[in-house]
Amino acid sequence: MLSLLLKCVIGAVVVLLIAVLSKSKVFYIAGLVPLFPTFALIAHVIVAQDKGAEALRQTALFGIWSLIPYFVYLFTVYILATKMPIWSCLGVATGCWIVAAVILILGWNSYFS
Repeated sequence: MLSLLLKCVIGAVVVLLIAVLSKSKVFYIAGLVPLFPTFALIAHVIVAQDKGAEALRQTALFGIWSLIPYFVYLFTVYILATKMPIWSCLGVATGCWIVAAVILILGWNSYFS
């Protein structure tokens, strides 16, 4: 139960930091904060403890490839931010992330199955 509470507190701190940074002169750093490996650290500890070092390596490799859907999302936002309303832009970008993530997962499963 304590570990669950700690995870909630970490998530709340990250959201608070993003909110504070987004209102500052260095607002663009708010885009870097979600990339801090807070949740990756948690996932990596759990995978390593449950499955061992080889599973941790595979999880890290998948994490590297998972940057592709994030790139697709960011690139879509960059292209559409001035061309459509913000919610439409973010919705389309999220849809593009989902498509890229599904392709990644299907490709990963095909290759590693």
